[in-house]
Amino acid sequence: MPPQIAVFTANLSYSVRKGIVAIDRAIPDVKWLVLVHAPPRTPRLLLRNQWRNLKRNGLRWIPYQIGEIAGRLATPGSATDAAGTPGLGYTRAAIDAMPNLRICEFADIHGDDALAVLRDFAPDLGIALASPILRATLFTIPRLGTLNLHKGKVPDYRGMPPAFWELWNDEREVGCTIHWVDAKLDTGAIAARATVPREKFATPTSLQLRLDEVGVDLMREVVRSVLAGAHPATPQAPGGRTFRKPTLAQAAALSRRLEALQPTPTTGGLRQGAKRGLYRGAFMMQRLGALRARAPRITVLLYHRVSDEARDNLTVGVAQFDRQMALLRRHCRVLSLDEVLAADDVPHSAVPLVCVTFDDGYLDNYLYAAPILARHGVPAAFFVSTRIVASERRFPHDVRRENPPIPVLNWDQLRAMRAEGFTIGSHAATHIDCAAEPEDVVVRELAQSRDDLARELGVAAPIFAYPYGGRQHMTPSRLALVKAAGYTACLAAYGGSNVNRVDRWNVLRRGIHWEFSDEAFLYECLGN
Repeated sequence: MPPQIAVFTANLSYSVRKGIVAIDRAIPDVKWLVLVHAPPRTPRLLLRNQWRNLKRNGLRWIPYQIGEIAGRLATPGSATDAAGTPGLGYTRAAIDAMPNLRICEFADIHGDDALAVLRDFAPDLGIALASPILRATLFTIPRLGTLNLHKGKVPDYRGMPPAFWELWNDEREVGCTIHWVDAKLDTGAIAARATVPREKFATPTSLQLRLDEVGVDLMREVVRSVLAGAHPATPQAPGGRTFRKPTLAQAAALSRRLEALQPTPTTGGLRQGAKRGLYRGAFMMQRLGALRARAPRITVLLYHRVSDEARDNLTVGVAQFDRQMALLRRHCRVLSLDEVLAADDVPHSAVPLVCVTFDDGYLDNYLYAAPILARHGVPAAFFVSTRIVASERRFPHDVRRENPPIPVLNWDQLRAMRAEGFTIGSHAATHIDCAAEPEDVVVRELAQSRDDLARELGVAAPIFAYPYGGRQHMTPSRLALVKAAGYTACLAAYGGSNVNRVDRWNVLRRGIHWEFSDEAFLYECLGN
């Protein structure tokens, strides 16, 4: 018989949905029952919760709640909804459309009606994903037991929230644990565990984003193992500690500590604050109608690394990139690179038209950038140097800067990114300066990279983003070689936006790095 899995949750969030889809793709013919704990939010209950939070957090709670409500009411922008858009398979609509999955919401997941539905389903295995504290009347019904995904190391970090208290205690790594549910909170035998190193400039948000992905992979492998007949179960060590949600004062204190570790932007203090105000005002003026009075344009953003290990002009922070992608979805129309290249005449738009691209091929593109892009439904193109990825070679600019070795992508990771819907293109074979190298070297590099992409990824019509990207790094004769090698477009990197039309042989891009405030980032998206 096909395996039957019951999911217990209080929030069908993105990471929960992705976890379900990951298991469904890995195990054939699974049947799903998702029980959602959804107690009614009566005015009395809401007022009681607000009062409790006000007493616990003080007056900080009032502006915090106003910000939360404003965020929920904000109207999102739009990204392409074409088939194959990254993250499309993890949306609520995609989950609802799964023919082998049934979602049932109950005011009380432990109520008689919920338990009756669960018993009738007769699950082989239960999975707790962002669930309330489960009672034995529920978690013992699945034949093989119930697994819980806990984004923390047990027994030392039971409770919530992920990564916060580890950073509070200055730990050098955070953990992710799959354990069997028992009568107490996060005390069951361990089925699997993983750790995530704390990068130099890590924040709770950046570590939580990474733990979401680690948790998806870890749960998928444990479920596959259990359904195959294994029962991994290592008792927890004695002792441990259970944490609760921090107060707003504690969250602010940790934020100040972590902020003190960040380098100082080249424009800081009052000058930075003034620039943020100007950027915010300019963006609001454009959104209020100024966009209609100027020539239409598409802004193509260029990234290299998404990492908390460095702060340089090729890197943005993990939480920063997550915020930027959320801002794109809220305030802009996000285009795929295919849509950009099809736009011979740029259409007028009431919101900025923006596209996201990456150059080089660093491992953090797979670990951080691609999952965040999928989370927000943002398409992107990644241009890789095909003889540097999956090798021990280093990028010439890293050697010149005397950077320590930085991990790069491998072909399996690129295949996974392409399967997710991302565009993969060429950044030459070994990141050469096309204008400076002899013609035979350029011909060889273009052919090698083209053939590598075809062989490893099945890319039939590659796009080229030339290394270094300056005006001086591409000439008419070298561009003719790009066309002769079978490439279908060529991207630059010396700034500017594509106004009125897109020249597919000179697509302009704007570089983004860690010194961009959120306001400066949105201003850049305007393409001024």
